Amino acid sequence: MRILGISGLYHDSAAALVIDGRIEAAAQEERFTRRKHDAEFPKHAVEYCLSVAGCGLDELDAVVFYDKPFIKFERLLETYLSFAPRGFTSFRMAMPLWLREKLFQKQIIAKELKKLSPGFDIEKLLFTEHHLSHAASAFYPSPFEEAAVLTMDGVGEWATMTLAIGKGSDLKVHKELHFPHSLGLLYSAVTYYIGFKVNSGEYKVMGLAPYGEPRFAKRMLETLVDLKDDGSFQLDQSYFNYGVGLTMTNDKFAALFGEPVRGPEQLLTQFHMDMAASVQAVTEEIVLRLARSIRAETGQKNLCLAGGVALNCVANGKLLREGLFDGLWIQPAAGDAGGALGAALAGYHLFHGQPRAVPATGDAMRGSYLGPEFSQAEIEAELTAAGAKFDVLDETVLIEATAQGLADGKAIGWMQGRMEFGPRALGGRSILGDPRSPAMQKTLNLKVKYRESFRPFAPSVLREDVADWFELDGDSPYMLLVADVREELRREMTAEEKALFGIDKLNVPRSTIPAVTHVDYSARIQTVHEDTNPRYHQLISRFKALTGCPVVVNTSFNVRGEPIVCSPGDAFRCFMGSEIELLVVGNCLLRKEDQDPALKLDYKDAFELD
Repeated sequence: MRILGISGLYHDSAAALVIDGRIEAAAQEERFTRRKHDAEFPKHAVEYCLSVAGCGLDELDAVVFYDKPFIKFERLLETYLSFAPRGFTSFRMAMPLWLREKLFQKQIIAKELKKLSPGFDIEKLLFTEHHLSHAASAFYPSPFEEAAVLTMDGVGEWATMTLAIGKGSDLKVHKELHFPHSLGLLYSAVTYYIGFKVNSGEYKVMGLAPYGEPRFAKRMLETLVDLKDDGSFQLDQSYFNYGVGLTMTNDKFAALFGEPVRGPEQLLTQFHMDMAASVQAVTEEIVLRLARSIRAETGQKNLCLAGGVALNCVANGKLLREGLFDGLWIQPAAGDAGGALGAALAGYHLFHGQPRAVPATGDAMRGSYLGPEFSQAEIEAELTAAGAKFDVLDETVLIEATAQGLADGKAIGWMQGRMEFGPRALGGRSILGDPRSPAMQKTLNLKVKYRESFRPFAPSVLREDVADWFELDGDSPYMLLVADVREELRREMTAEEKALFGIDKLNVPRSTIPAVTHVDYSARIQTVHEDTNPRYHQLISRFKALTGCPVVVNTSFNVRGEPIVCSPGDAFRCFMGSEIELLVVGNCLLRKEDQDPALKLDYKDAFELD
């Protein structure tokens, strides 16, 4: 049985394919169109999934869309009516779009599917609810026979947070929190207030938080958030504008904290860092209260997470350390792109009643390497067409040259095997560096990624060595858990260094692996496993043999505002548009100094800022 899941038409469109219960393919549309967070119908992602299935659209058993537009329209309408006459301006702007496009999404999706296959039977097009899609994406690939499933995001149709229970192939939602009370929208409101883009800048707030003090957390909990012991809450809507306006917060919100909304490129101050630290602290408190009440109420020993808030790896790390559950599993594509996968799995298990087999080891995501891959012949053909100069090496020589390049302090573009599904690069489409270098973090941010200097980088560490380097002794294959660098590897700051202001602290080495150690000694960890990514494991093992360090810097292979590279051509263009010094694609190795200078690109301002 072949089921295709689709998400999109709001942001982060994607498609995923499940065949006989096995996840065979998944990809975001942005990787093909090169438009970040592309919201259009995921035509290219669908075509990719069909190429993996080796069949046409009309040969599928079902196509499942990840939410229900009519219910979402009902929420929009009721929200405006409940706030009327406030919000008339945004109501007037939103209605034509809804009446023209979104309300008739079934017809739009059907039309797009028929463009791909005129014979497609519209009766095979099914819809599942937004948070059920998230819950399905978290539970069905998890290693658990039975689990509680917590989903948290901005908003789906009405729900902003749900508790479901999964058992075998069954999955039922038991509780919901409804719009406008939303943990995701609270975080997004502060994201907007401190000058970052909603639906893309939330992880910047998380990265900024360790520079600040949570001095506004108490004020947030006393005024904005009426938080109950069980983690449920209500937001005082008199401080927010997202229900009725075109912004996230209003003047009353600004007056409460004493500063206006920050402009996108305006200087970050201690105030913004303290706001980031405060909303992070409030988020963690809500997540921990929810988890405690779920454990007590349901008696479930395992917990699965999905929804955009589940990408908050700092909160996830605290939840893990709390030790409330025997097992914790988080969907790597926890945002709306992952809804495509959840829709496909819900279609298979819930709509078609098919049984579920729990993986004997690990989970069913296969390392999240579910995107396109390119043969060596395809790589060489594409690079040659782009005018690239490269050497083709056997695997041993390739690994040795790359590991030596890392040890020499080079920034390396690394493209191998299938592309990752989800927002994190996991050694399939990554830029790598030496974590021991005190200058690497600043160099990568400012010369390679062209992004804000405060942004931390993540470590990839061999799974067998993780406990020797970090305060974590378990799997974190999807870079969704934060833990501290081990105490004996840390370096204490001097009194003078402690007096430095916020971001200046970034330049002070905090451990023996400073490039991946955040200012609070934390690190967003990826454990690298030999069975899911043998070549990446081999590279880090060789780097360890050369240096004694089983850790490398791993950041996504793109520049600021650009989607992560998909093809060899994308990788070559990013290589030529940035200060990456060495590029490794399949068995091809490219040195910057060998390339034709006429092919150099200026990627610094090539993409809209995220």
